[in-house]
Amino acid sequence: MTTATPPTNDSEPTIERIRVPELDAILGKQFKVLDDGFVRVVDYMGNDSSIVQAARVSYGAGTKKVREDRGLIRYLMRHRHTTPFEMCDIKFHVRVPMDTWRQWVRHRTASVNEYSTRYSVAIDAAQHTAPDEWRGQSTSNRQGSEGLLDAEIGERLTARETELLALGREVYQERLDAGVAREQARKDLPLSTYTEAYWKTNLHNLLHFLGLRMDAHAQFEIREYARTIGEEIVAKWVPTAWQAFVDYETAGVTFTEHELAIIRALTAGDPDGATAIAIEHGLLREKDGVVKAGREGLELAPKLEQLGLTAPWG
Repeated sequence: MTTATPPTNDSEPTIERIRVPELDAILGKQFKVLDDGFVRVVDYMGNDSSIVQAARVSYGAGTKKVREDRGLIRYLMRHRHTTPFEMCDIKFHVRVPMDTWRQWVRHRTASVNEYSTRYSVAIDAAQHTAPDEWRGQSTSNRQGSEGLLDAEIGERLTARETELLALGREVYQERLDAGVAREQARKDLPLSTYTEAYWKTNLHNLLHFLGLRMDAHAQFEIREYARTIGEEIVAKWVPTAWQAFVDYETAGVTFTEHELAIIRALTAGDPDGATAIAIEHGLLREKDGVVKAGREGLELAPKLEQLGLTAPWG
């Protein structure tokens, strides 16, 4: 028996799936993060050329390229034309501590499916802290940390952590063995317990996530995940877009109108004028003859250093 071959429209172009050999080579590979976490790529769509194609579609058929691809991608990134970057999608499988995952899912511009501890027994793994990894509370940032605690203190804290994690798992297992529903038995699990999820997003929103979570002010744990995703995966997937992102977003520096006025005063040799501008616009606070930098003033100081300038308020 023979089967008739349906007619084809020869005028229709053949569409082939875009492949990125460098990304295909690591598809499914687990990149270790923290002590028992990982990130891996499950699937992806598009590449650098997809960004260019989306940007140029508005020129119409037959229109000549007005810029070579690299220049166009950098132009789009520089001027924040974000829609073409949304033409690229990627799906990750991640294993991450629950407290870090809480920060992760605050980025609501993704499709998420997480391992459920209502249906399944919680993953028998939790993030452990080495004695030399306990961080101190920042004195200038209520939600941040700075410096490390003394090693002797760290030894005690790590020992207590080990006891706590073991007890938490033991109590959880006791509840399961007694027939308690999984959805209730889980309620006292430590936030350091690992969870797993599939996380799918487009390149525009992924770069926004990385810009925030790779920043030095982000919590160390999620910063490690963001760094791994950016440097080990995105850099291979869309190398031209990644380099533009690094140049303009993570390694670049921006200045407000007031900051530019301060810079002009400093380069003119007028530190008192620069201080006056900073006070006028709230970067500094003056009380009883004492000038103290606020958050914005503290953040300006390292940016000035990159220009070879020193903030006169210390």
